[in-house]
Formats: sequence, structure tokens, C-alpha cells
Amino acid sequence: MASAIEELSPEEVRMRNILGRLELIIDNENERIGSDPEFDLKASNVQKSRCLYELTMLMKDPLTERVPDAFVSQMQELKGKLALNARRVKAHMEAVRAVADILRNAVREADADGTYSQEQFRYGEF
Repeated sequence: MASAIEELSPEEVRMRNILGRLELIIDNENERIGSDPEFDLKASNVQKSRCLYELTMLMKDPLTERVPDAFVSQMQELKGKLALNARRVKAHMEAVRAVADILRNAVREADADGTYSQEQFRYGEF
């Protein structure tokens, strides 16, 4: 009896590999974003984008006209994980913006403490 792997076409093996990598990347990102200060969001995004690009190119291949039935449930689960990922990335970016605003306001308040700036002193604008 042949195994399930032996029954897959080369395109299906490629799809299985791409979906597997994408799922690992998204699971890792969802787990670490916002909780691991050493997490490299930019590198993770590059990997995620690469997988999505490979999947797009595979789907444009005439040999892969549609998603094989064996991958429909995996694609639906992945869609849910991507939706969660989008919410987490959005929350992370909003937090980064909030911190940047706090820092910008602190610098602005420090500059407006009643002392002259170096430029004002240099050009006699006081």
C-alpha cells in the first residue's frame, strides 16, 4: 500500500511544504509578538512574505489550477491564523506608535522648559 506522500503530485508536495512553513512562521510570530523583546518582527515578516509569494506563484502554475481538496481544511485553518496574526501585528504597531508619541512629547516638553536652544543662543534670537 502506497503512503499518502507517494500519492502527492510534485505541485502538491510543494504546496504542503509551503503551507507547513507558513503555518510554523505564523504560529511562532503569534506566540512571540508582544511578549518576546528579542523577537525580530521584520525577519519574520520577510519569511511570511516569501511563503505567501511562493504560494501565489504556485497557484498561478497551470498544473495547480485550484487548491487540492487535501489542503482545503489546512488553508481554512491558516486563514484563521492569519486573521489572528493581523490583529496581533496591528496591536503591536499601535503600541509602538503610542510609545513613540510618549517619547516625542517628552522631548518636546524638555525642549520647552524655558531655556534657550543652542540655535537660538548662537544666532541671538533671545
